Amino acid sequence: MDMLNNHCGVTRDARGVVEVTIANAGSLNILGSSVTDSLREGLTRLAADRGIRALVLRGTGEKSMIGGADIKEMAKLDQKSAEAFISRLRDLCEAVRAFPAPVIARMPGWCLGGGLEVAAACDFRIAGHDAHFGMPEVRVGIPSVIHAALLPRLIGWARARWLVMTAENIDAPTALAWGLVDKVAPEGGLDAAVEHTVKALLECGPEALRSQKALLRQWEELPLTESVKLSVKVFGESFLTDEPMRLMAAFVNRKR
Repeated sequence: MDMLNNHCGVTRDARGVVEVTIANAGSLNILGSSVTDSLREGLTRLAADRGIRALVLRGTGEKSMIGGADIKEMAKLDQKSAEAFISRLRDLCEAVRAFPAPVIARMPGWCLGGGLEVAAACDFRIAGHDAHFGMPEVRVGIPSVIHAALLPRLIGWARARWLVMTAENIDAPTALAWGLVDKVAPEGGLDAAVEHTVKALLECGPEALRSQKALLRQWEELPLTESVKLSVKVFGESFLTDEPMRLMAAFVNRKR
């Protein structure tokens, strides 16, 4: 594993699949300011690499992807420093959400608070059989903010309200039933489940996937009529690449 900085490790295979590992952040991969900034810087650097077909975000070890934000650091904040702290985490979530290639969250063990906000910014969430999820902020005197705003879009208002107002945790089967995660792997099968999703993405046109991800992000913000209008232009622009001709020809000429 190559280290882009003290907290961001990277491995890359011949297919263009990159694995980003949160490093030197404790056994639960906790997001203090230094870790948050380092991970954002690493993702921003990688975003310029058009050879990346898919990115897998993971923590060190199997206890968590991200256990949460650093409560020890937050306990010392005042209003001004609190806004700076949460702005860092916002910028990390946006770096994940805006990453041009698909991002897969590999989620064993615990995923709480700021960790769940980062996961919500990913395109796909693959959970281990023993995973647990929660938004415990109100129990320590703060609201869930920034990319917790994605939760109602993922799981609906009632379930999002339950998570952020009761601070109760849910297990992996519940998260799957709610739509918080896309897949729950069997025991010992988390990496295989991630690889299954990676392979599905690799069978798609990389430029088409990048366009699709960008469209989805805009669809979250735009009214329906504008979303449809925008899509027409993006569809036409896809024919400026060789992907439609090449991949459609392969489809037409496949063995029947």
